[in-house]
Amino acid sequence: GKFGKAKQILIEEFIEGEEMSYFIISDGKTFKKFQTAQDHKRVHEGDTGKNTGGMGSYSPSGLITKELDEKIINKIIKPTLKALEDIGTEYRGFLYAGLMIKNNEPYLIEYNVRMGDPECQTILPKLENDFFEIIDATINKKLNSITLNWSQSKSLCVVLCSNGYPENFENKIEITNIQVLINQCKNDELIFHAGTMMINDKIFSNGGRVLNFVCLSDNFKVSRQKAINLIKKLDWKNGFFRKDIGHKIIKS
Repeated sequence: GKFGKAKQILIEEFIEGEEMSYFIISDGKTFKKFQTAQDHKRVHEGDTGKNTGGMGSYSPSGLITKELDEKIINKIIKPTLKALEDIGTEYRGFLYAGLMIKNNEPYLIEYNVRMGDPECQTILPKLENDFFEIIDATINKKLNSITLNWSQSKSLCVVLCSNGYPENFENKIEITNIQVLINQCKNDELIFHAGTMMINDKIFSNGGRVLNFVCLSDNFKVSRQKAINLIKKLDWKNGFFRKDIGHKIIKS
């Protein structure tokens, strides 16, 4: 069957709730919080269909409160860093805690030793510091000398995918007009290459998730509409996207 030939199977508790991505950066001595985000893993609108690497995301998470933030730090982040210290490991870099939030309680689902994708694309544009200085301070254990400053904007990312993703899709489909569109973007509009390649100065698709459209404003609904408007301007016939990214927070 689908389990293969394993002799043992680990059965884990199924936790209902809402997913949230929580990030910190650590220099081995101190750590700084690096914002929150929520992403949409399912391929179809209404969070239905197959799982993907992420169809879009938004930051900050609508679930985060001061009380929940303190619980995450004290129940999950600090004990993790303490355990690493106890075994003689000095952890330097990003730590991404994938959480499930149920009744305002955080449950740890997974860790990644990196920033998340596409959450990273919504978080980094909100950072007002010089990113290199943060990385340099992390390497040199001087993170406590830096204060992180964040924009209060609502940041939302819509991923443009190849038709057929996450199953069979074609690669090497030219994306005309992309550089023209990037050049027209305002400060609060960003287009990130994800699965693309360049051949003879032309851009082609090279993956399931092709481009990330990120917009910032003081309102998630406005940010989403701006991102969708950019995708429509690009008018790439081989692509599709979810029009309902952020539906939980926008509805409320």
